[in-house]
Amino acid sequence: MRAGFRMILESAGDITVVGEASTGVEAVAAASDLRPDVICMDVQMPDMDGLEATRRIVSDPSGDAAVVVVTTFDRDDYLFDALAAGASGFLLKNAGPEELISAVRVAAAGDALLAPEVTRRVIARFAAAPDAEARSTPSLDPETSSDGRDFSSRSQSRRADGVSAVRVAAPPAVELTEREGEVLRLVAQAMSNAEIAQRLYIGEATVKTHVSNVLQKLGARDRVAAVVYAHRHGLA
Repeated sequence: MRAGFRMILESAGDITVVGEASTGVEAVAAASDLRPDVICMDVQMPDMDGLEATRRIVSDPSGDAAVVVVTTFDRDDYLFDALAAGASGFLLKNAGPEELISAVRVAAAGDALLAPEVTRRVIARFAAAPDAEARSTPSLDPETSSDGRDFSSRSQSRRADGVSAVRVAAPPAVELTEREGEVLRLVAQAMSNAEIAQRLYIGEATVKTHVSNVLQKLGARDRVAAVVYAHRHGLA
């Protein structure tokens, strides 16, 4: 499985696979030694599972790798535990090559992503919570296989804030500008910054500024929380 992932990712041209690991312990050590931009992490592995490995990697103050959990198991406990551990994405192994490549690029750019199959479950889980109540949950995103995971490095800057917990603590009434409202609606449609920029005919840097402003006004830690807010308040 790791060999297949390596072949797919390196075919992209702008992605370099800098290492592999077959156990959770090896993954943590490799993340520290190789300093990748993105890690594709499995859940079930020997010695230490991918969720604990993700927690240790994300909590390391000297690193800023984004972790995308890629798993065969479409289970809510894995999904929400991965999110709580700090994963920036959750992908199923039945995803096509283009989806895997896109997931690595999105994570490298500092964005969060969820497989389409699990997005509605995340929204449903948090949409039921009171607005004023901050929630954090278990498991998430792209992993490789039970025999290990790929470590992918991309020469592109990214945010270090990741998705360690889904928090929606915004007040019921949030004043967004017209443009910020447009951006939030497109974020809720799982569009990347580049796609939003193309749709609105504005620069990608401008989109990043609007997204940052929206997150700040909503009191949301990340894009996943913003998506939950948008759906809860009929903005998506």
